[in-house]
Amino acid sequence: MPSPLDIDDFLQGSGPILDVRSPGEYEHGHIPGAVSFPLFTDEERARVGTCYKQVGREAAVELGFDIAGPKCGEFVRAAKALAPDRHLRIHCWRGGMRSGGMGWILEMAGFTVHTLTGGYKAYRRWVRDTLASPKQVMILGGMTGSGKTLILQELAALGEPVLDLEALANHRGSSFGALLLPPQPSTEHYENVLAEQWATLPSHRSIWLEAESRRVGTCRIPNELFAQMEAAPAVEVVRSLDERLDLLVDIYGEASTEDLIEATERIRKRLGGDRTQTAVQHIQAGNLRAACAIILDYYDRAYRYDLERRRRTIPQLDITGLSPADSARLLVEKLPQLCPQPAQTALA
Repeated sequence: MPSPLDIDDFLQGSGPILDVRSPGEYEHGHIPGAVSFPLFTDEERARVGTCYKQVGREAAVELGFDIAGPKCGEFVRAAKALAPDRHLRIHCWRGGMRSGGMGWILEMAGFTVHTLTGGYKAYRRWVRDTLASPKQVMILGGMTGSGKTLILQELAALGEPVLDLEALANHRGSSFGALLLPPQPSTEHYENVLAEQWATLPSHRSIWLEAESRRVGTCRIPNELFAQMEAAPAVEVVRSLDERLDLLVDIYGEASTEDLIEATERIRKRLGGDRTQTAVQHIQAGNLRAACAIILDYYDRAYRYDLERRRRTIPQLDITGLSPADSARLLVEKLPQLCPQPAQTALA
């Protein structure tokens, strides 16, 4: 029979991870890097589950064998392509019959198989525990169009620990944030990829994160992580309005007119009917810069209101005229004066 491993040993083990849950379960959330290798389709899983509830366990097991049996050769051939060295890690939802059954099939075919004790449920407990582990955090704030994401990328290039919340969510954090980006993951899978990265980041240095609300598009930042962000020191980068407009036009200039108008209409109630209509007219006329100027006024007011609501004073660093790389270097240089205590720890 396959050898069971606890979550830490399973994640650090060798060989591809095969997720033998149904495609729908995998799509909702999975271990990053795991390959979908379903024992049952979504429909087949539903049939087995219905049989279990209406008839009983024994009948459901027999139905499962009837469904999976003809697929055994296909499973073995697919596994050989994924793991030429014949070493595999396998998990299902609870670490029960699906992973045990698939493991037995592949062991019979000559594979060395390790299963995950507790299955994906155990992994999700690991995610929660990992996100709750305290680390030092430094928040990078700034108005929309300040280039915070580009600066984070340059900070990472300098060797600073960075967690890019927007990149992992496939969203830039505004009504326009999904434009020109791939679909967003589910919140569950977002938590998974955040935890995987959080686990690799150091505990003795400050980790740079961009200031965000609780949601990045449709993805919700986990409470455990958001609480650390709320308590963390922050620094705000400041750019001129012209430079911010240049950056936004550069980012969204390739988006379609229809998508830009739809994103603008989503904030109609907050932007106001007249300003929304004027912004839409600018977009239709091909004047994205003028539309962005109207929209930025709303986002700037919302940003300042949030700071006032929190009654929080954040030190500022003017980066007008600087490239993202120069801005990142200046941040690292000036941080000890801007945030004395966190900086001493972060740059130790």
